[in-house]
Amino acid sequence: MSVSNNIIRKRKNMWSLRVKSTVIVSVSLSILVGMLISSFFITPDKLVVDLQLRNIAPSLEHLFGTDWMGRDMLARTLKGLSLSFGVGLLSVIISSFIALLLSLLTLTNKAVDVCVTWLIDLFLSVPHIVLLILIAFTLGGGFKGVVIGLAVTHWPSLTRLLRAEVLQINSAEYVAISQKLGKTKAWVAAHHVLPHLLPQLLIGSILLFPHAILHEAAITFLGFGLSPETPAIGIILSEAMRYLSTGMWWLALFPGLALLVMVGIFDILGRQLQKWIDPFSGDHL
Repeated sequence: MSVSNNIIRKRKNMWSLRVKSTVIVSVSLSILVGMLISSFFITPDKLVVDLQLRNIAPSLEHLFGTDWMGRDMLARTLKGLSLSFGVGLLSVIISSFIALLLSLLTLTNKAVDVCVTWLIDLFLSVPHIVLLILIAFTLGGGFKGVVIGLAVTHWPSLTRLLRAEVLQINSAEYVAISQKLGKTKAWVAAHHVLPHLLPQLLIGSILLFPHAILHEAAITFLGFGLSPETPAIGIILSEAMRYLSTGMWWLALFPGLALLVMVGIFDILGRQLQKWIDPFSGDHL
């Protein structure tokens, strides 16, 4: 009887944790979607120079104030966030594809696994920001240079996670039975390994977003990323540094907070999805 009660209690706790995770994910997604959709309703006239409106502090008419050229900071911030989202999305998709491909290649033979492990260790031994700056600078910066740089530098950690999962699945008994029945490695990868990797791949990809967005803003702030004419968050913060000493604190505060909110949302989404998939292991992340 006590065993039955424990099972019922465990199922209730699991359901409660999943409901809580669903609510948090829904609220986080609503905020994120609201930020992204609002950027599409910003007309070009909101981003034009109007010297009559320059250096206005935050008010009801201009919630984030205006800059030294009279441009509305709320409009520029929302445009910058949508640009960061686009850069992060493309780079994470490419990084995730590289990570998935390399992790599946470890099934071929031991030599390939050693090469993949060596590549992972090689890229992880170099600081992300340094390698990212070198790649972006070599490619001439801009949108393409930043996306390629982020994609090339952000796959190792996810690859290491997926590789460990692949090795664990490959040692399972049902995989050995499939191999004895004459199934090829490609069949095993498609029917046994890949379905188990997809949840880890999804969560890992979401958790890569905060790193990609922050690194994009960092190299753009340093002048190695997106072009100066684009309203990127890194460029906005870089330009604001010259005016902070004059008391125009809102130029850096609100864009910086908006960037942190977006980064925090993706971090929450990844961790809550992990809790939803496995409620009793999510707290260990």
